[in-house]
Amino acid sequence: MPQNLLLIQNSKVLFKGNHAFENLNFSLNQNENWAIIAESGWLQTAFLETIRGNTVIPEGHVERPFASTYIQEKSAQKEMHSFRDLIAYVSQKYEFRNKFNQQNFYFQQRFNSSESGETLTVEEFLQAVESKVSGPWTVEGVMELLDLERLKDESLLKLSNGETRRLAIASGLLRQPKLFLMDHPTTGLDLASRTNFGKVLKEIISQGVHVILTCAAGEVPEGITDVALLDSKGVDKTFSASSFSDQEEIIARKEWNWDLLKSLLSREKLPEASPVRLENVTITYDQKPILNQVNWEVRAGEKWQLKGPNGSGKSTLISLLIGENPQAYSQNFWLFGRKRGTGESIWDVKRPTGFVAPELARFFPANQTVRKVILSGLFDTMGLFKKINAEQDELADKWIELFELEREANQLLSRVSMEKQRWALLARAMIKKPQLLILDEASQGMDEMQRTLFKDTVQKICENSAISLIYVSHYDEDVPDEVNQKFSLVN
Repeated sequence: MPQNLLLIQNSKVLFKGNHAFENLNFSLNQNENWAIIAESGWLQTAFLETIRGNTVIPEGHVERPFASTYIQEKSAQKEMHSFRDLIAYVSQKYEFRNKFNQQNFYFQQRFNSSESGETLTVEEFLQAVESKVSGPWTVEGVMELLDLERLKDESLLKLSNGETRRLAIASGLLRQPKLFLMDHPTTGLDLASRTNFGKVLKEIISQGVHVILTCAAGEVPEGITDVALLDSKGVDKTFSASSFSDQEEIIARKEWNWDLLKSLLSREKLPEASPVRLENVTITYDQKPILNQVNWEVRAGEKWQLKGPNGSGKSTLISLLIGENPQAYSQNFWLFGRKRGTGESIWDVKRPTGFVAPELARFFPANQTVRKVILSGLFDTMGLFKKINAEQDELADKWIELFELEREANQLLSRVSMEKQRWALLARAMIKKPQLLILDEASQGMDEMQRTLFKDTVQKICENSAISLIYVSHYDEDVPDEVNQKFSLVN
């Protein structure tokens, strides 16, 4: 009889004040490692948070036998303890703090080389990770496993999204967990890193760690033994990993009111000037080239996919295009026919361009509601700080209606689900009817249904307007058909 490590029985679960599961039942046994699949990413996160003890359970109970011996020992020694001491968790909302232990970075800070001294390096960050228990993982070992050795002296601010993801996993291992919970761990990883993730996972499991992770139905990695399909009642079905195949029937197809979307798009013909033209652009940080002699032109109405592995400089290139990189003035590049550094204001740069990236949600002030965030797109500010008129308010209402955000409109952005945040950010980018739309892994963190809907939405935007588009994604299947040109960066 396999040893039971975790048991959830007949549990009604509330997460962030909302109903998550009516009757959740789940067990983890010795030598099992689970992938959790669901139509809703919010349900997947609620499931992991239930294991962590961060949900309300008015009915039923959760048992954690994996921590029993540890709790008995610490109780006998009269030491502070918790079952959480034996759990590592990689969230989709990971945040790193500066040297003053404050998470007070602002969005532009990552592109300002003079400010990188305020943050720890990769090696310093990992050395500072504390564990309540002993175990096999060392700083050197996790850096080798997660391919972080070459980044050990890099400031946290200079890491790409995928590199930051690998760092979060490495940090989790240094907690010497018995149970490792990962919420969509391959999100933001390039193709090579995703391909290698199965090997990483098997090495983690070989050290006695049990893994429960969430993922898309078509992305169950090597090392996983079992798959659970969730719905609002609880665990709907379970499969062995060997018998599980991409369960297409769980991916519901959803559509917005496309006529409403069409009415919100610009009818103006775009100017003839190319939105983007770069000539031999070179960006360096601490004498290290991030972009080296880059030449690229995006003509009006063109749709491009920007590709490249983690760390190849995609975010740095985008920072130039959205006016956030202080090295812009020393480079030869033109935005909408005007050379940077010829007297234009930052608002002149930002006005024609809409921009969405998942990390943007972290940088809005804490008091910003979904409605305020959407309206802030009219002013290109990280939050709403101006009075708005009736016409602007009505325009926001239409975008809120389109993306079905009525219930969340007056909630704080930080309190709504990740997929709702993504739609709010897209509405923020589109509310000003931009000539150029830049989407940097914009559907990251969405579940499969929402990712498909996001792709469909961008497709409809392209079909019904003359907008220019730069689309960044490590997943080719997420790229709309209208995107028919590719530009690749290399490390």
